[in-house]
Amino acid sequence: MIPLKDDIPSFRRPYITVGLIIANVLVFFYQLFQGPYFEHFIVKYGAIPYEIIHAQELTPELGTPIPLTLFTAMFLHGGLLHLGGNMLYLWIFGDNVEDKLGHLRFFIFYILSGLAGSLAHVITSPGSQVPMVGASGAIAGVLGAYMIRFPQARIWTLIFFGFFFRAVRIPALIVLGFWFILQLLYGLPSLGAQGGGVAWFAHIGGFLAGILLFKVMRKYP
Repeated sequence: MIPLKDDIPSFRRPYITVGLIIANVLVFFYQLFQGPYFEHFIVKYGAIPYEIIHAQELTPELGTPIPLTLFTAMFLHGGLLHLGGNMLYLWIFGDNVEDKLGHLRFFIFYILSGLAGSLAHVITSPGSQVPMVGASGAIAGVLGAYMIRFPQARIWTLIFFGFFFRAVRIPALIVLGFWFILQLLYGLPSLGAQGGGVAWFAHIGGFLAGILLFKVMRKYP
Protein backbone atom coordinates (compact mmCIF):
# COMPACT_ATOMS: atom_id res chain seq x y z
CA MET A 1 0.00 0.00 0.00
CA ILE A 2 1.25 3.46 -0.91
CA PRO A 3 -0.55 6.48 0.59
CA LEU A 4 -1.21 9.33 -1.84
CA LYS A 5 -3.06 12.00 0.14
CA ASP A 6 -5.49 12.49 3.00
CA ASP A 7 -8.77 14.38 3.31
CA ILE A 8 -7.96 16.48 6.40
CA PRO A 9 -7.35 20.17 5.62
CA SER A 10 -4.78 22.10 7.63
CA PHE A 11 -5.55 25.63 8.82
CA ARG A 12 -2.04 27.03 9.00
CA ARG A 13 0.80 26.86 6.54
CA PRO A 14 3.07 23.88 7.28
CA TYR A 15 6.31 25.84 7.32
CA ILE A 16 8.22 23.28 9.37
CA THR A 17 7.03 20.31 7.32
CA VAL A 18 8.03 22.01 4.07
CA GLY A 19 11.30 23.20 5.62
CA LEU A 20 12.19 19.67 6.76
CA ILE A 21 11.47 18.28 3.30
CA ILE A 22 13.68 20.94 1.71
CA ALA A 23 16.45 20.29 4.25
CA ASN A 24 16.40 16.54 3.61
CA VAL A 25 16.45 17.02 -0.16
CA LEU A 26 19.31 19.53 -0.02
CA VAL A 27 21.38 17.28 2.25
CA PHE A 28 20.78 14.34 -0.07
CA PHE A 29 22.00 16.25 -3.11
CA TYR A 30 24.99 17.40 -1.08
CA GLN A 31 25.68 13.71 -0.38
CA LEU A 32 25.60 13.00 -4.11
CA PHE A 33 28.13 15.75 -4.73
CA GLN A 34 30.56 13.86 -2.51
CA GLY A 35 31.13 11.51 -5.43
CA PRO A 36 33.50 8.70 -4.42
CA TYR A 37 33.38 9.95 -0.81
CA PHE A 38 29.63 9.26 -0.56
CA GLU A 39 30.17 6.25 1.71
CA HIS A 40 32.70 8.14 3.86
CA PHE A 41 30.07 10.84 4.34
CA ILE A 42 27.53 8.23 5.49
CA VAL A 43 30.02 6.71 7.93
CA LYS A 44 30.99 10.14 9.25
CA TYR A 45 27.48 11.40 9.96
CA GLY A 46 25.43 8.19 10.29
CA ALA A 47 24.57 6.76 13.70
CA ILE A 48 26.58 3.60 14.36
CA PRO A 49 25.14 1.56 17.27
CA TYR A 50 28.50 0.08 18.32
CA GLU A 51 30.07 3.53 18.64
CA ILE A 52 27.14 4.89 20.65
CA ILE A 53 26.96 1.92 23.03
CA HIS A 54 30.72 1.77 23.62
CA ALA A 55 31.40 5.53 23.33
CA GLN A 56 34.23 4.61 21.00
CA GLU A 57 34.78 5.84 17.45
CA LEU A 58 35.53 3.17 14.86
CA THR A 59 36.91 5.83 12.51
CA PRO A 60 38.30 8.58 14.77
CA GLU A 61 39.99 10.23 11.78
CA LEU A 62 36.54 11.35 10.57
CA GLY A 63 36.12 13.40 13.73
CA THR A 64 32.33 13.60 14.28
CA PRO A 65 31.23 13.63 17.96
CA ILE A 66 29.38 10.37 18.55
CA PRO A 67 26.24 11.86 20.20
CA LEU A 68 25.86 14.32 17.33
CA THR A 69 25.41 11.48 14.84
CA LEU A 70 22.02 10.65 16.40
CA PHE A 71 20.90 14.02 15.03
CA THR A 72 22.81 14.20 11.75
CA ALA A 73 21.69 10.69 10.74
CA MET A 74 18.09 11.96 10.56
CA PHE A 75 18.94 14.08 7.52
CA LEU A 76 20.87 11.48 5.53
CA HIS A 77 19.43 8.93 3.10
CA GLY A 78 20.88 5.92 1.36
CA GLY A 79 19.25 6.51 -2.02
CA LEU A 80 16.58 8.30 -4.00
CA LEU A 81 13.84 5.78 -3.20
CA HIS A 82 14.69 5.98 0.50
CA LEU A 83 14.43 9.76 0.39
CA GLY A 84 11.31 9.81 -1.80
CA GLY A 85 9.36 7.39 0.37
CA ASN A 86 10.17 9.25 3.56
CA MET A 87 9.34 12.66 2.11
CA LEU A 88 6.04 11.37 0.69
CA TYR A 89 4.90 10.26 4.15
CA LEU A 90 6.10 13.49 5.73
CA TRP A 91 4.25 15.57 3.11
CA ILE A 92 0.97 13.68 3.53
CA PHE A 93 0.86 13.47 7.33
CA GLY A 94 3.20 16.16 8.64
CA ASP A 95 1.06 19.21 7.88
CA ASN A 96 -1.86 18.04 10.01
CA VAL A 97 0.29 17.14 13.00
CA GLU A 98 2.07 20.50 12.69
CA ASP A 99 -1.35 22.16 12.48
CA LYS A 100 -2.31 20.70 15.86
CA LEU A 101 1.00 21.21 17.64
CA GLY A 102 2.08 24.54 16.19
CA HIS A 103 5.31 25.18 14.34
CA LEU A 104 7.85 25.17 17.19
CA ARG A 105 6.29 22.29 19.06
CA PHE A 106 6.12 20.25 15.88
CA PHE A 107 9.81 20.80 15.19
CA ILE A 108 10.70 19.69 18.72
CA PHE A 109 8.30 16.76 18.38
CA TYR A 110 9.92 15.71 15.09
CA ILE A 111 13.46 15.82 16.47
CA LEU A 112 12.55 13.98 19.68
CA SER A 113 10.71 11.27 17.72
CA GLY A 114 13.75 10.85 15.49
CA LEU A 115 16.10 10.57 18.45
CA ALA A 116 13.79 8.03 20.10
CA GLY A 117 13.74 5.98 16.89
CA SER A 118 17.53 6.08 16.60
CA LEU A 119 17.97 5.01 20.23
CA ALA A 120 15.51 2.16 19.76
CA HIS A 121 17.63 0.88 16.88
CA VAL A 122 20.84 1.28 18.87
CA ILE A 123 19.43 -0.60 21.87
CA THR A 124 18.11 -3.49 19.77
CA SER A 125 21.24 -3.81 17.59
CA PRO A 126 24.02 -2.76 20.00
CA GLY A 127 26.83 -4.54 18.16
CA SER A 128 26.06 -3.26 14.69
CA GLN A 129 28.86 -1.33 13.00
CA VAL A 130 26.66 -0.31 10.07
CA PRO A 131 25.67 3.39 9.98
CA MET A 132 21.97 4.03 10.39
CA VAL A 133 20.62 6.90 8.28
CA GLY A 134 17.22 8.27 7.37
CA ALA A 135 14.33 10.35 8.65
CA SER A 136 12.21 7.23 9.14
CA GLY A 137 12.20 7.34 12.95
CA ALA A 138 11.07 10.96 13.05
CA ILE A 139 8.45 10.39 10.35
CA ALA A 140 7.22 7.29 12.16
CA GLY A 141 6.57 9.58 15.11
CA VAL A 142 4.46 11.77 12.83
CA LEU A 143 2.50 8.69 11.74
CA GLY A 144 1.86 7.67 15.35
CA ALA A 145 0.59 11.15 16.21
CA TYR A 146 -1.61 11.28 13.10
CA MET A 147 -3.13 7.88 13.82
CA ILE A 148 -4.33 8.79 17.31
CA ARG A 149 -5.47 12.29 16.35
CA PHE A 150 -7.16 11.50 13.02
CA PRO A 151 -8.05 7.79 13.15
CA GLN A 152 -11.14 8.24 10.94
CA ALA A 153 -9.41 10.40 8.30
CA ARG A 154 -9.62 8.87 4.85
CA ILE A 155 -6.33 8.19 3.10
CA TRP A 156 -6.25 7.78 -0.67
CA THR A 157 -4.09 4.68 -0.92
CA LEU A 158 -2.64 2.87 -3.91
CA ILE A 159 -3.18 -0.89 -3.57
CA PHE A 160 -1.48 -3.36 -5.90
CA PHE A 161 -3.03 -6.62 -7.14
CA GLY A 162 -0.21 -8.27 -9.03
CA PHE A 163 0.29 -6.11 -12.12
CA PHE A 164 -2.87 -4.12 -11.42
CA PHE A 165 -3.45 -1.32 -8.94
CA ARG A 166 -6.29 0.77 -7.64
CA ALA A 167 -6.59 3.91 -5.50
CA VAL A 168 -9.06 3.55 -2.63
CA ARG A 169 -9.98 5.62 0.42
CA ILE A 170 -9.09 3.81 3.65
CA PRO A 171 -9.37 5.03 7.27
CA ALA A 172 -6.05 6.25 8.67
CA LEU A 173 -6.36 3.81 11.58
CA ILE A 174 -6.24 0.90 9.14
CA VAL A 175 -3.50 2.31 6.89
CA LEU A 176 -1.17 3.33 9.70
CA GLY A 177 -2.10 0.45 11.98
CA PHE A 178 -1.28 -1.99 9.18
CA TRP A 179 2.01 -0.13 8.57
CA PHE A 180 2.96 -0.50 12.23
CA ILE A 181 2.08 -4.21 12.29
CA LEU A 182 4.37 -4.74 9.30
CA GLN A 183 7.22 -3.04 11.17
CA LEU A 184 6.70 -5.45 14.07
CA LEU A 185 6.51 -8.51 11.82
CA TYR A 186 9.75 -7.60 10.08
CA GLY A 187 11.43 -6.09 13.11
CA LEU A 188 11.08 -8.79 15.74
CA PRO A 189 13.09 -11.40 13.77
CA SER A 190 15.84 -8.80 13.27
CA LEU A 191 16.47 -8.25 17.00
CA GLY A 192 20.21 -8.07 17.63
CA ALA A 193 21.08 -8.00 13.91
CA GLN A 194 24.62 -6.88 13.19
CA GLY A 195 24.33 -6.26 9.46
CA GLY A 196 22.70 -3.59 7.34
CA GLY A 197 19.18 -3.36 6.00
CA VAL A 198 16.10 -1.58 7.25
CA ALA A 199 16.25 -0.26 10.82
CA TRP A 200 12.84 -1.64 11.76
CA PHE A 201 13.11 -0.70 15.41
CA ALA A 202 13.83 2.91 14.51
CA HIS A 203 10.36 2.87 12.95
CA ILE A 204 8.80 1.10 15.91
CA GLY A 205 10.50 3.32 18.50
CA GLY A 206 9.69 6.50 16.59
CA PHE A 207 6.04 5.52 16.15
CA LEU A 208 5.51 4.76 19.85
CA ALA A 209 7.42 7.87 20.88
CA GLY A 210 5.27 9.94 18.55
CA ILE A 211 2.09 8.71 20.23
CA LEU A 212 3.38 9.53 23.70
CA LEU A 213 4.93 12.86 22.73
CA PHE A 214 1.81 14.03 20.93
CA LYS A 215 -0.33 13.31 23.98
CA VAL A 216 2.03 15.38 26.10
CA MET A 217 2.69 18.22 23.67
CA ARG A 218 -0.61 18.84 21.93
CA LYS A 219 -2.33 22.13 22.72
CA TYR A 220 -5.86 20.82 22.62
CA PRO A 221 -7.50 17.50 23.51
